[in-house]
Amino acid sequence: MSGLLVAGTTSDAGKSLVTAGICRWLARRGVLVAPFKAQNMSNNSMVCADGAEIGRAQWLQARAAGVEPEAAMNPVLLKPGSDRRSHVVALGKPFGTLEAGEYATGRAGLAEIAFTAFAGLRERFDVVVCEGAGSPAEINLRRGDYVNLGLARRFSLPVLVVGDIDRGGVLAAMFGTLALLSAEDQALVAGWLVNKFRGDVGLLRPGLDSLAKVTGRPVLGVLPWLDRVWIDSEDALAAAGWRHEAASGGLRVAVVRFPRASNATDVDALAAEPGVTVSLTADPDTVAAADLVVLPGSRATVDDLHWLRARGLADAVIARAAAGRPVLGICGGYQMLAESIEDDVESGAGLVPGLGLLPTKVSFAGEKVLGRPSGSWRGHPVDAYEIHHGSAGPAAAESFLDGYRSGAVWGTTWHGALENDGFRRAWLTEVAAQAGLTWAPAPGAPGFAALREDMLDRLADAVESGVDTDRLLDLVTDGAPAGLPFVPPGAP
Repeated sequence: MSGLLVAGTTSDAGKSLVTAGICRWLARRGVLVAPFKAQNMSNNSMVCADGAEIGRAQWLQARAAGVEPEAAMNPVLLKPGSDRRSHVVALGKPFGTLEAGEYATGRAGLAEIAFTAFAGLRERFDVVVCEGAGSPAEINLRRGDYVNLGLARRFSLPVLVVGDIDRGGVLAAMFGTLALLSAEDQALVAGWLVNKFRGDVGLLRPGLDSLAKVTGRPVLGVLPWLDRVWIDSEDALAAAGWRHEAASGGLRVAVVRFPRASNATDVDALAAEPGVTVSLTADPDTVAAADLVVLPGSRATVDDLHWLRARGLADAVIARAAAGRPVLGICGGYQMLAESIEDDVESGAGLVPGLGLLPTKVSFAGEKVLGRPSGSWRGHPVDAYEIHHGSAGPAAAESFLDGYRSGAVWGTTWHGALENDGFRRAWLTEVAAQAGLTWAPAPGAPGFAALREDMLDRLADAVESGVDTDRLLDLVTDGAPAGLPFVPPGAP
C-alpha cells in the first residue's frame, strides 16, 4: 500500500473529518496507517508525548488511526499572530516567523522539511493518509506548493477531492477545481466525495452521474450529515458540532471570542456535558448574563486584552468578579486576569496592566513552554498540556492546577484539563454553586474520551457505508489510474 491525498473544494469542506474517518476505517481493517498534513495554519494545537507541537486535527487523526501522534504528522505548523504574520513551528519546535509577503518565497526550506517527514512516515507505515489545505485550485499559490498538488506530484499520490454540499454549488465547485489545474496536476485527481448530505441520495444521483461524465472521474461516495460529530478544528472557534446544540435551562457558559483565540477546543468538553450550554460571544451583555464566562487561550494576549477593553468586555468581566460570579481564564485568558503583563516577546508592548482579578504578575520569555503536565484538584486527577511564552509569578492565593483562584475567578495555563471527567464535573458543580444554581452532573453520562471515540467510529462507519471502499482501496494501493482525461482550460 502507499497513500492518498484528501483535498477539498474549499476550506472547511470536511478534509479533516474525512481523513480521520479513513484513518479509523483502515485501522479497523488492520492497516498500519498514519495521518499527515504537510503544512497546517492553525492556532489550535496539541503537545505530543515527546514534547512536539502539532495541529490539533492531526493529533486527533492519529488517535483515529490508533497510533502515537508525532511531529512528522504535521511537520510545518503556522500559527497566525496577526493578519500578516505567522509564527512557524517546524517538526514540533519554534522555527521563527513568516510575513505575508514572504510566503511565496519562503516556502522552499519548509517544503523540504515536509517532504522528508512524509518520506519517513511512508517507510514506517503501510498507508499515509494526507490532508490538503484550503483548495488545490488556489493557482496563485501553486508555485512552491507542498501541501496540495505539490505534495501529490512529488510522491505520485492519488487525490480525492471532498466537497461540502451543505453550502450549495458543490458540483460546480468540483468541476471548477479540476478545470483550473494543469494537465499534470489533473492526472492525479482520481475521484470525488460529497460530504454533509441530507435527504434522498437518489435525487442527487443525476448530478453525480453528470459530474462523473464531464470530468472522467467517479464519485466514490456520499457522506451524510452526521449530528454530534465534530473534529478538533484548525480554525480557532470554528463551527463545531456542539455549537448547534442548546440545552434548555442548566448552566449557561459564555466563551469570549478573541480575534486571536488559541486552543479554544478546551470548551468542547464543557459543551458535551448534559445541561451545559456554551455560546461564543463578543457582547458585554451576554458576558454579564452568563452563569460562567471563559476567557480562552490567545496567540496575541496583549492585543486581545486591548480588544477586550475596547469592546467593553473587560468591564463586564470585572463586574462579574466583583459580584462573586464565576470567571475562568485559560492560558492567554488567565494571563489577562493578572495584575500586570510584561511582554517584550509576543507583542513587544513591554509592561501593560492586566485586569487585576488575580494577585499575580505575568512575564513573557523567549523560549516557549511545551509540556504534558499532570496533577490533581480536590482529589481528582488531571492530565493536561501547555503551550505558552507567558508565565505567572507566585501569588498569595489559593492554587488551582498550575494557576490560582481568588473568589469566583479561576486561572490556569493548562489546556485540556476540562477533558478529565471527574475534575470537570466536580469543578462545574462548585462553579454552579457560585452562580447560585443547583446544576449537577447527569448520572450515567458518557465521558468526553468516550464521546470522541464514538465520533471517530461513526466517521469510519460512514466511510464504510457511504463510500465505494473497493475503489478507495485501489486508489490507496495502485495510485491514480492512467489515462484520466484533461478538462480544459487548465491552469494558465
